[in-house]
Amino acid sequence: MRILICEDSVLLREGLVRLLEQSGHEVVAALPDASDVVRSVAEAAPELCVLDVRLPPTYTDEGVRAALELRSRRPDLPLLVLSQYVEERYATELITAHGGSLGYLLKDRVADVSEFLDAVDRIAAGTTVLDPEVVTQLLTRRDEDDLLKRLTERERTVLAALAEGKSNHAIAALLFLSEASIEKHITAIFQKLGLEQDESGNRRVLAALAHIESTTGSQSAEHGRGGTIR
Repeated sequence: MRILICEDSVLLREGLVRLLEQSGHEVVAALPDASDVVRSVAEAAPELCVLDVRLPPTYTDEGVRAALELRSRRPDLPLLVLSQYVEERYATELITAHGGSLGYLLKDRVADVSEFLDAVDRIAAGTTVLDPEVVTQLLTRRDEDDLLKRLTERERTVLAALAEGKSNHAIAALLFLSEASIEKHITAIFQKLGLEQDESGNRRVLAALAHIESTTGSQSAEHGRGGTIR
């Protein structure tokens, strides 16, 4: 697979290059910042882009903005975004952007080589892979929301596992349930969230998380206008 890397840390960038090349992938570009990422993607035609969230010169959201621009120019291009910490606002921007498969992982995950390489392959194959910490924060940031109260504890566990990129078979094994039971839980989840079923688990999970985030955001705004936040 042809991969482009955009990471300012020399050690991590070179480590990723070596790890991916040793695993049989071709790194077509390894950039220290996002200034040339759009041009490099157009010239090198990677099949997956790996980007850091915070890049020079300001180390704020350069990586996210580059990822969103790539989304608008190449909606089908799989993206894997790496972050030092869970940054909900940036994760939400990427999740709500329409396009192909997405990975949002904490950099600590790179230390688990087999898990990281598996995530790379799954994202390239069209699966959405979100770090468990990202999923947890997006689903539990406001436990009092009526939207989340619609889901049972088991349904929230299933949704979180889906968002981490797990297949129905893997979730069934994790929870010691049949795949038929998992399918019923998934159907119930999307009915309660007012989402239509489709053939793409990736799109359904992104839609669910985006729906949760947009709803909690609008409720926060309403509370803010009322002058009281509890």
